[in-house]
Amino acid sequence: MLSFPLAAQTACDDPLGCVEVAADDPIVIGAMLVVSGAINYLGEDTLGGVELALLARDYTLLDREIELALEDSLCTAEGGQVAAQRLAADPTVAGAIGTNCSSAAQGAIPIISESGMVMIAPSNTSPSLTNADIAAGGSHQPGYFRTSQNGLIEGMRLAEFALLALQAETLATVHDGDPYTSGLAAAVASTFAEMGGAVVFEGAVNKGDTDMSSILTEIAARQPDVIYVPLFEPESNFFAAQMQYIVGLEDTIIIGGAASFSSSFPENTGDAAVGIFVSGPLVSGDAYEILLEQWYEEYGGDPPSGYHAHAYDATNLLLDALETSAVVNGDGSITIGRQAIRDAIAATEDYPGLTGRLTCREDSPFAGDCSTGMALAVFEITEAEVYDDNWPPPIAWNFAVDTMD
Repeated sequence: MLSFPLAAQTACDDPLGCVEVAADDPIVIGAMLVVSGAINYLGEDTLGGVELALLARDYTLLDREIELALEDSLCTAEGGQVAAQRLAADPTVAGAIGTNCSSAAQGAIPIISESGMVMIAPSNTSPSLTNADIAAGGSHQPGYFRTSQNGLIEGMRLAEFALLALQAETLATVHDGDPYTSGLAAAVASTFAEMGGAVVFEGAVNKGDTDMSSILTEIAARQPDVIYVPLFEPESNFFAAQMQYIVGLEDTIIIGGAASFSSSFPENTGDAAVGIFVSGPLVSGDAYEILLEQWYEEYGGDPPSGYHAHAYDATNLLLDALETSAVVNGDGSITIGRQAIRDAIAATEDYPGLTGRLTCREDSPFAGDCSTGMALAVFEITEAEVYDDNWPPPIAWNFAVDTMD
């Protein structure tokens, strides 16, 4: 067990201020997750990972109870902003896990950063979030970290999959204006073109669209071999289901993003989901198998999406940083410097997480990226996922193995 600095009474000299925990009070950590709406399965998946990490420590840190303050960040910039404001207004919150969506992160980051807090995101992938070059479209600010992969890396790997595994020569992409979907679509298109493929269409739908016939007809006129569609549900369901009726797209292959890596996607899409490829997290190993057993014991069934292990790692990074940064005072109170918390997370190197050996980077466009970028795969949806409740689908391409040097 770690030993903690002991002082009669510590005066806060941290440049960002301190979290002061009275002798009998709990240590509070926040969570900004999607807990309502059509994609609440993302929040459910993440919350399970957070709770299991806390349970592994008996909800105790520094001999104190850990209290979780949960806010609904929806999957919008406005939702992230409101969730961050609520957590930042509470001086007892030592740090936060979240958000799920990159759009919500863009709303939350300025508030979290200005308040001196830290947030560790388990499922944000938009390249802009760790790019500190604001003039070039970056939105990174101090205090933001993530254990999920950077979309630049995912985009490169997905382009390789389309070119090498599917032998695609032409590509179309569709996004919905969200930082996550637009960032990934751009990354895939850029790499596909750099590797010699032809990008024949780059378009967008609106969140809430149900009729995809217009954009599908436009795409059909370009005759792409592959369409990359990193949309969320339900737009991804409508897109895939309606594509089967468009003349000219009979042999076109869909690759979906991790936003559709959910057991609900094949169920809600129906027959048209069979044969669709989706990218998603790939985590393995004995420790992860134990986590799945614990999930079943606590919640029953399997996790509904793929970022629970990233959430587990994010929670442990935060808790370890709090433990490292804390000073236990002679009166039993605890003082934790906010800059010290950030520094402890930034110093993470070769951390043995469930998702791999994590090292947090400092240089843009990867500032705050802690992920290995390799805990990813492409999965192919089969009839078993549509009709027999099988999940996850079989692996079609393992980024850690089937990549091009």
